[in-house]
Amino acid sequence: MKELKFVDVGEGITEGHFQKWLVKDGESVKEDQALAQIETDKAVVNLPAPISGTVKLVAKEDSTVKVGDTLAFVGTADELSSAERPPPPKMTSSMPTFMQQQPPKPEPVSMQAQPIPQQHEIMATPYVRKLARDNNIDITKVAGTGPGGRILENDIRSFASKSPAMQKPVPKFSEVLEEKHEGDIERVPLSQTRKAIAKNVEISLTIPSFTHMDIINATHLFNIVHQEKPNAEKLGVKLTFLPFIIKATIEALKENPRLNASYDAEKQEVILKKYYNIGLAAEATDGLKVVVVKNADKKSIIDIAKDIQSLHEKVMNQTITIDEMRDSTFTITNVGSLGGGFLAVPIINGHEAGILGTNIIRDWPVVVDGQIQVGKIMPFSVVIDHRIADGAEAVKFGNALIRYLEDPEFLEMLG
Repeated sequence: MKELKFVDVGEGITEGHFQKWLVKDGESVKEDQALAQIETDKAVVNLPAPISGTVKLVAKEDSTVKVGDTLAFVGTADELSSAERPPPPKMTSSMPTFMQQQPPKPEPVSMQAQPIPQQHEIMATPYVRKLARDNNIDITKVAGTGPGGRILENDIRSFASKSPAMQKPVPKFSEVLEEKHEGDIERVPLSQTRKAIAKNVEISLTIPSFTHMDIINATHLFNIVHQEKPNAEKLGVKLTFLPFIIKATIEALKENPRLNASYDAEKQEVILKKYYNIGLAAEATDGLKVVVVKNADKKSIIDIAKDIQSLHEKVMNQTITIDEMRDSTFTITNVGSLGGGFLAVPIINGHEAGILGTNIIRDWPVVVDGQIQVGKIMPFSVVIDHRIADGAEAVKFGNALIRYLEDPEFLEMLG
């Protein structure tokens, strides 16, 4: 007999929303058959049967499950009859986590003299440190329960629960307004995706950043793409400007390697990456997702276009996997694909050194050989982590991007 558990899928995911069972209690299943769907911060995941046999369901649909929770048993009828059913995963309350938890019982105080503890390094992510600051908590007084004494989010919330002020919060202004407008207000719970977005943008706002904006004369780019579209359609590929932008971005990153990197805050080191996995911000029905074109530097324009098309389809039909949404080294958000905007300031992914935002290509007066003529321009913004690189590198990256995307020979070579 085997237990079906919600395993650790990485990326810091600790819980998920158990959506539905794909089988019935007591049904015969085959090994690797999809039994259930769980929505995590990243994607909707199908959980497979660990072995063939009869399934005994444990978890309830439309509930929150934690990593390590037993969801079902699979085995013979005799094995299942003797299986002890563990308590079902607890439903998430609307009450904040730190108000749900009970504070640990205090240890008895010894009257004997104790040695003065030595100073130790505080291990905690920027998000956890910010959470401590927001709750006026001295993080040096919090005991970490993570590996090597790392302080986790739950450690901060548990510590906060000891404060009487936290247990009896002052009514928020929003709550006062809600009472005043009773009947005209609706509360909508955040989906797992929106929870992840909220957490990620909070982390991103702790990053000291620098933004550089400029304009690309995209006339040649526009012409090449429209020239090659019929050839791509014969291969069943919808060609857009994005594969060309990705290729130019990779060349610009090679000239400015500190932007294809990440920052290790605890060790105060920059991690330079020699591979190019380009993240693409993708709009989905349940919120923004970032899909990843892996090893984009080794792929042709047509191969990249195929990847973009496939990843977009998976996002829309909710079959995208977690592996297809992780390990990006630099992200591009193509605001222009939505049909509007002139300039925007995108938000850096917390594990990257920068992000490029491209806007809609539009007709605009351009100067060529001292003469004004109608051309195509594409505004862009590049935002960098100022801990890793300086503004000069953002400008150099932008200049390289302009040079490649305005170069007819480079574009024709790609096309």
